[in-house]
This record gives sequence, C-alpha cells and structure tokens, in this order.
Amino acid sequence: MLKQKMVLKKEARKRIRKRIRKKIKGTAERPRVFVSKSNRYIYSLAIDDETGRILAAASSLEKEYRDKNQKTKNIKTSKAVGEMMAKRLKEKKVKKVVFDRGVYPYHGRIRALAEAMRKEGLIF
Repeated sequence: MLKQKMVLKKEARKRIRKRIRKKIKGTAERPRVFVSKSNRYIYSLAIDDETGRILAAASSLEKEYRDKNQKTKNIKTSKAVGEMMAKRLKEKKVKKVVFDRGVYPYHGRIRALAEAMRKEGLIF
C-alpha cells in the first residue's frame, strides 16, 4: 500500500510538471527561473530553453551562503538564495524572467525566494 501511494504521488508530480512546462518557456532575453527544493536545501537555476543553457544558478549549499549562516531550511535562507540569484542575473544584464515553481505550491520557501527576487528588481 505504501508503494502504491508513492507511485501515485510521483505520477501526480509528473502531471503537474508537464502541465506547467506547457505554459512556461524561457528565452535568452527572458530565461526561466526554475526552483527546486529538498528537505534540507533550496536551489534556483536560470535556464534558456531555446539553447538548453544554464545562465545562472544559486543554492543554499554554496560556500558564500554557508559561511554566514548555519541553517539551510527556513524562509530566511530562501530569501538569501533569491537575492543571490537576482544579483547574478543582473550581472548578466537580465531584467525580466519567467518564474517556474515546479511542482511546489506558491507559498512558504518558494514564495519567499520569488519575492526576494522581485525586491532586487527582477520583473516576472
């Protein structure tokens, strides 16, 4: 029974991801910012879907963040990762992005990351 629940959950996540990806496309001028999270860390990537290149990346695993803070699983961490991502995209002269929340609902750590990116000046 537990195995069936896990299989159903994975299939549901695949459907959600497929539905979202039909609507969201990233370009060189307006890359797709993909957010992923584990139980412990949060990751963010800016992807140009036309060429398949990653333009920028940020995560709570990076030494830049880990030197300052010990905890990696809270909203404060997500805000810091969002700010790092926005700064890296600004260095690449990208001002507009498309936000891809993946299979995660838009609340909690995902929302904090998105709002931090908006606060730093990215438009989406």
